Amino acid sequence: MNTVPNSPADLLNSLRSNHATSPRLSWYGPDSERVEFSGRVLDNWVAKTANYLVDELDAAPGTVVAVDLPLHWRSLVWLLATWAVGGTAVTADLPDGADIVATAHPADAQERLAGVAPAPLLVAVALPALQMRWLGELPPRTLDYSGDVRAHADVFFADDAPAPGDVAWLHDSVTTSYAALLAQGEVMIDGVTQPLPAEPQRVLLQVRDGWDAVVPAALKIWAAGGSVVLLDDGVAASDHLRSTENITLG
Repeated sequence: MNTVPNSPADLLNSLRSNHATSPRLSWYGPDSERVEFSGRVLDNWVAKTANYLVDELDAAPGTVVAVDLPLHWRSLVWLLATWAVGGTAVTADLPDGADIVATAHPADAQERLAGVAPAPLLVAVALPALQMRWLGELPPRTLDYSGDVRAHADVFFADDAPAPGDVAWLHDSVTTSYAALLAQGEVMIDGVTQPLPAEPQRVLLQVRDGWDAVVPAALKIWAAGGSVVLLDDGVAASDHLRSTENITLG
């Protein structure tokens, strides 16, 4: 019997070892984009990003990473990678104390961060799945995540683990510790708070429900062995989509 993961490291181990080739995340985005990740491939993306954080950006436990991205499959990867490293992920805010800022709008982010000292490392993240590098001009001293991340290793080994009481996530001034990140409990799906069934589910989540609903739900769904279908704003949760994706909840 598999043990339910209770830490990000345990969750990533579960993704790559339990039914590793089964779908764990499917994304429906703009312009009819659909991307699907097995547990192994999702873990590979997280590992590459975590290695990028450590090797290129000197991230370590306690590093504050501002995820200045829309709710998206890439932002979920950045959250998981930050937690693999042991850092604090910040969403919905651009804090003065961030060490690293991952952004889909680097010029705007640089302008907002003008005068902040010490200046955080600014990382441009291209959102389309097939975009292998940032297209267009980057602001000075801005790194190109999409162009660099694929060169990093598919497996991540953390040198140190965060303490259970360390802050894993800061969202809208609400903090979540590492101990609470994967705590068992109900999830909010389509605006309704409910328990997850005992059997793994294929769950429909929608960006419109916001970070504070989608992120905890996704973590608990994955920890329970299930998979997530995440719809961007503007993508209809049609009966055809539900049938095609074999949705069992949401």
